[in-house]
Amino acid sequence: MKITIISVGKIKEKFYREAVAEYAKRLSSYCKFQIIELADEKTPENASLELENQIKDKEGERIIKAIDEKGYLIALAIEGKKLDSVQFSNRLEKIMINGNSHIQFIIGGSLGLSEKVLKKADEKISFSDMTFPHQLMRVILSEQIYRAFRIMNHEPYHK
Repeated sequence: MKITIISVGKIKEKFYREAVAEYAKRLSSYCKFQIIELADEKTPENASLELENQIKDKEGERIIKAIDEKGYLIALAIEGKKLDSVQFSNRLEKIMINGNSHIQFIIGGSLGLSEKVLKKADEKISFSDMTFPHQLMRVILSEQIYRAFRIMNHEPYHK
């Protein structure tokens, strides 16, 4: 099983990098886990909607180039379906049972994901109606993937 997080932007803060590295280490018992970091575009203050869409499209092209076409693609989007941790675990397990050996998660940049990327996704999930920094979202997603594997394997995990 392979799990990939494709994310726009680099993690600058050491504590976020350390947290993601810790979950990557823990996940190594369950799957091949990797993170692909893509360059983000600078967004000027008071950017027009047209410019914001151009920025999302540029980032979206980078994302699409990084996608494994054979993999199952899940976009993190505020309009996606909300799942609790058990539902998320069950969803991942079902995707795997259906013969998908590579699950890819997409985390957009500060403006979100382009329409082209959202249309390419097999499904969209949301962790909250709130907006999180993409660096923090990598930590949250990594932790939830780890939790999902613990749940799948009937192993104890903090509730």
